[in-house]
Amino acid sequence: MYQPFQSFSLNGPFISVIGSGGKTTLLRYLAEILPGRVILTTSTHIFPFAGIPLVETGSEQTLRPREVVLDEIRHSLSSNKVICIGQMLSSGKLSAPTGTIPFEELSSEADYVVVEADGSARHPLKAHRPWEPVIPSCTSATVCVVGASGIGKPAEDVCHCPDLFCSLAGISPQQNVSEEHIAAVLNHENLADCYLINQIDTLSDPGRAIRLSRLIHKDSYMCSLSNLIC
Repeated sequence: MYQPFQSFSLNGPFISVIGSGGKTTLLRYLAEILPGRVILTTSTHIFPFAGIPLVETGSEQTLRPREVVLDEIRHSLSSNKVICIGQMLSSGKLSAPTGTIPFEELSSEADYVVVEADGSARHPLKAHRPWEPVIPSCTSATVCVVGASGIGKPAEDVCHCPDLFCSLAGISPQQNVSEEHIAAVLNHENLADCYLINQIDTLSDPGRAIRLSRLIHKDSYMCSLSNLIC
């Protein structure tokens, strides 16, 4: 059901973000608008956020002691509204902090925990393999981001796991993706509590995003997140 973006809100203190086409940008946006202290982290992999303090739970070789990390989290949150937490990898990305601190325990350290719980290799659209997304069991709300920039383009160019997406949508990899195809995949998977159609500024006809939003069976909203970040 389509609703104006002004009414977009998420209930509960533990939010998982899945999908494609703007997950990381949504995390930064939520960090700005959510009241109180916010922890940003991941259940998969994410790059640290520029300008946001980072608490490392360890490296690929060594995990830091739990109490040391907890003290650092509390100290950092005493002077910062938003911090990022994760285990540092040699790639420069962060992985889940759960080797040191369970997600459930993070919830007691801040007013909100926001987790990027999916990967899409920078594609605007995706279909989920059986082991995806990685949504923590303590999640109170899950939002799926959908990249509108994929509408009207060949599936093989804009989809992560294009063969799976095409199988669910009933199209060939060379076929242009329509809003009906995207909605068919999202409704079949039914993985989120609500859906956010991002990148509407990339469409020559914004009406296509409105149509997609109305085809989704759950609450859905549309925006351009890149224009909302301060």
